[in-house]
Amino acid sequence: MKRELGLGRCGLACCLCKENEHCNGCMSDQCPDREWCINRKCAIEKNIGHCYECTEECRKGLLGKSKSYGFTLFVKRYGIEELLDCLERNEEKGVVYHREGIVGDYDDFDDVEKLIEFIRTGER
Repeated sequence: MKRELGLGRCGLACCLCKENEHCNGCMSDQCPDREWCINRKCAIEKNIGHCYECTEECRKGLLGKSKSYGFTLFVKRYGIEELLDCLERNEEKGVVYHREGIVGDYDDFDDVEKLIEFIRTGER
């Protein structure tokens, strides 16, 4: 885990991304998706760093996916440091962020509350 990379604007965990050996994360403006990312453009327009700082209820862009939305909601409830602590602890327990391509253990949830519980415990 490269904790210093934290989260992307949309809530994806740059710190756990398999591309972080070649990418310095969303906030570095080196993200390969920066030209089309709706969430990046929106955050810049609103002059905020991350979607979790926004007061609006939103599911646009990558927030339409349970993982991004769940991570963002988790930070709104418990804070960024708690999320990073949980992700690090889960990684040590064998939870995988990217197992096949960009799909991993955090992608198996349709219910965001179940995802948040999985983030907190690392157990299904």
